[in-house]
Amino acid sequence: MSDLEKARNILRTTFGFASFRPGQEDVIQTVLSGSDVLAVMPTGSGKSLCYQVPALLRDGVTVVVSPLIALMRNQVASLRAFGISAASLSSANDYAENRAILEQVVRSELRLVYIAPERLAKPEIRDLLKRSRVNLLAVDEAHCISQWGHDFRPEYMSLGALRAELGGAPVLALTATADAATRADILAKLFPQRPRVFVHGFDRPNLRLAMRPKLSARKQVMDFVDAHPGDSGIVYCSSRRQTEELAADLRADGRKALPYHAGMESAARSKNQDVFLQEDGVVVVATVAFGMGIDKPDVRFVCHAGLPKNIESYYQEIGRAGRDGLPADTLTLYGLDDIRLRRMQIEQSDAPESQKRVEKQRMNALISLCEAPRCRRQTLLAYFGESTQPCGNCDLCIDGVEVVDGTIAAQKALSAIARTGERFGTEHLVNLLCGDATEAIMKFNHDRLPTFGVGKEHGKPEWRSIFRQLYAAQAISLDITNYGRWTITEQGRGVLKGATRIELRKQTLGPSDGSKQRRGRKAPLDLGDVDPALYEALRSRRSELAKEQAVPAYVIFPDRSLADMSRLKPSTLEAMAEVHGVGRAKLARYGDEFLGVIRRHLEAG
Repeated sequence: MSDLEKARNILRTTFGFASFRPGQEDVIQTVLSGSDVLAVMPTGSGKSLCYQVPALLRDGVTVVVSPLIALMRNQVASLRAFGISAASLSSANDYAENRAILEQVVRSELRLVYIAPERLAKPEIRDLLKRSRVNLLAVDEAHCISQWGHDFRPEYMSLGALRAELGGAPVLALTATADAATRADILAKLFPQRPRVFVHGFDRPNLRLAMRPKLSARKQVMDFVDAHPGDSGIVYCSSRRQTEELAADLRADGRKALPYHAGMESAARSKNQDVFLQEDGVVVVATVAFGMGIDKPDVRFVCHAGLPKNIESYYQEIGRAGRDGLPADTLTLYGLDDIRLRRMQIEQSDAPESQKRVEKQRMNALISLCEAPRCRRQTLLAYFGESTQPCGNCDLCIDGVEVVDGTIAAQKALSAIARTGERFGTEHLVNLLCGDATEAIMKFNHDRLPTFGVGKEHGKPEWRSIFRQLYAAQAISLDITNYGRWTITEQGRGVLKGATRIELRKQTLGPSDGSKQRRGRKAPLDLGDVDPALYEALRSRRSELAKEQAVPAYVIFPDRSLADMSRLKPSTLEAMAEVHGVGRAKLARYGDEFLGVIRRHLEAG
């Protein structure tokens, strides 16, 4: 039996999955061949299986570098539920427990050990791993190694040296959020030679994308949450005070809503997180302190009460919804106050100027997404270098937006880019178009160009919006690592030459007629031909077991497994084994328990 056939067998018998998801098989096959890999895969695509399956096919231990204790704890609980020997070395354990785990590593009694990068930097840990049979170094959230990444962690920088100390064990780096600049940084800092690189797309088609100008944030958030009764969800806020107030408002409205922010006592924070993970229908109102360690697959909505930090943060935060592949809803509210706040945070940070420039460009890319005149998914994926057809699952595809022919304005902007040699960013080009003879304009003699002052019919805010919309329409491309300069794409050259027309939002080029966008519809949660009453009974029993065992509910079974049970109504262990996500260990541990729920439901008839 080939390694790939063995991997497929483990997938079925241990994890209870009928087949690999797109992208997983290619990565696993390459890892099993002993090659280094960088895999960029969307959230919810099953990145963890890319190292968990090989770990079960090789002697020795797989070391998984993970940035958060909560993430490690939940991953280990999930693996143990599948009957896999795994542990995590962290400050959440006492000394004796960590000592016992290290001894298990040396004796090759563990298949996987999760370690935070800070702990891996300790010489005694590295010395111990050198004496162990490490078969793979898996670096989760690999974007943390890059200064261009949105979650830069200096401790990740030592991982390149660690690989050499471990005798050249192959490295698998995994991330869901890495643009071209971040990917290049990961390659340079983690791998001595170029690895196999798999970029399996950033699209999450099950997520409904929506963005709205902020009118009354409290009412807009309340209305959005009200449209999801009984669902688990996350509401992100920009301040600790807002999380407390919104959580209280939602509780007064009858929802089980809990706050989460860095200013809370650690015990209270952990308790609220555990309730969210173990129970159904809980809404967490949080700052961005909540998230990276949350692997709950059945989050049905994510709402931003204010604009996220940048486009990568937005992508990662909405990505916490619908990890089970079922439909999920997102809404982002934005206003001028958010934009000012985010720009002020960038300016006042201690980051070097080069990093500030990159952050400003990422912020501008997010504003482009807010102002997009067409499908939001097209605009979002374009940032990550991908193209797609209109998705039909965003507010702009469903409700539309009022647009007018913006070809002339676009040609003026594109001409400004072309005549300045595609070397300048937004502010310089806006000054050129508005005829503002700034010091930089005079220095480069750009006041002598035909485009100087050619755009005086629009103000600077309108021109900035036009550039963002041209970016959203893929007519221009942004170089975020080189002073935010704009270059013209092939599509943009067609507009510049008059071969292609382009539409822009009406309110950018002239007064709107005041018509309001229709209220977005909730994405339907289609679980197929399920028995709703049985499904809820199964969810209730799962929640009880999760509380008893102090583990996240999905560790028992994810929603998809329960939906499968309520659809198939198995009556024997053999039939239960055919349910999605029911491997041998879970069948032995929970099979009779859930068969009993099904039997009692059918008898009550």
